[in-house]
Amino acid sequence: MQSDTTPARFDTKIAVLLRDDLLTWQRLNITAFLVSGIGTAVPEVIGQPYEDASDVQYLSMFRQPVLVFVGGKELLQAAHSRAIGRNLPVSVFTSDLFATNNDRDNRAAVRAVTTEQLDLVGMATYGPRNAVDKALKGAKMHH
Repeated sequence: MQSDTTPARFDTKIAVLLRDDLLTWQRLNITAFLVSGIGTAVPEVIGQPYEDASDVQYLSMFRQPVLVFVGGKELLQAAHSRAIGRNLPVSVFTSDLFATNNDRDNRAAVRAVTTEQLDLVGMATYGPRNAVDKALKGAKMHH
């Protein structure tokens, strides 16, 4: 039995993979967009709301860490293919989305391109730790 002082170890993983040639602001923006899809598609990853000692309430967040990785364009394409092949839920951010500024245009930009032709700059996925690790094989932790 796990006590409140024992660190939680999850059998699942939330992971973001970013292309290694992005600017810092792009990495941050893309990460925020990508993980928002996981919380809506997989509600069990969301923890309980927060509250401070003054009874101010805050929004719920993920119940587990989000791990951010980087890799080259080819690695990102391979990881995307492996994640899709393992039926993991995936969110994507393509280079075309830098030219749009709303959800409708974002979805249209992705819809206009075949899976193989997506110019991926980022992706996020969630699932069993082993399956996510295999999908992101070769990626390095972002630091």
